[in-house]
Amino acid sequence: MERRVEREWLDELPATDPGARGSRRDLKRLNSWMGHARIVERELRPLAKSEGAVRVAELGAGDGDFLLRVARRLGGPWRGCAATLVDRQKLVTEETAGGFHELGWRIETRKEDVFDWCRDETAGHFDVVTVNLFLHHFDSEELQKLFRAIEQRSAFFVAVEPRRSLLSLGFSHLLGFIGCNAVTRHDAPASVRAGFSGRELSRLWNGNGDCWILREEPVGPFSHLFMARRRSASHSHLSR
Repeated sequence: MERRVEREWLDELPATDPGARGSRRDLKRLNSWMGHARIVERELRPLAKSEGAVRVAELGAGDGDFLLRVARRLGGPWRGCAATLVDRQKLVTEETAGGFHELGWRIETRKEDVFDWCRDETAGHFDVVTVNLFLHHFDSEELQKLFRAIEQRSAFFVAVEPRRSLLSLGFSHLLGFIGCNAVTRHDAPASVRAGFSGRELSRLWNGNGDCWILREEPVGPFSHLFMARRRSASHSHLSR
């Protein structure tokens, strides 16, 4: 199946639109069923520092609920973490922010297009950059541009994306049977067709092969994992 990036309704709707709100609720359920928070937590857990706080950026963070779920799974060793949530819309609620604070995480929200973030010299450097169901919105040229910025600003990158497969596409057409709304029913097949398989993301990564360790593989029945780690960044103590 050839990769095809298509317009998704959720990206175009105002944040307050009832269809958008319902679709975000659907995505939370689907994320939970696909185990994406567990997958990302598994990749991040070895990176806890013995001293100092891990600095995390999530791109396309939405309402922050996904990273909050990851933070809850990581627990005490990650207390004191500093997280930056980047999204085009300001969706993080006081309740979600409070959830981070209860875990001892400090958060900053940035209402910013991801490519503006790439060009923003004040954005800072991070130990970890993570994305969830985000990379599939971009074509190959845009992904290379995004990867260049991530490479320059981080020591570790992890992404969980839709897997482009006939099984995933078939399942995406059944979401109405579990109560997903019209926005989700439109966007899910589009997400699968724009998803990834094999080592497509590894080939787009710009990092020097001598400097980065890459891993790309299917996870679960419908998801695709990509990880990039700078060789100079140990598991227990990332770059400062």
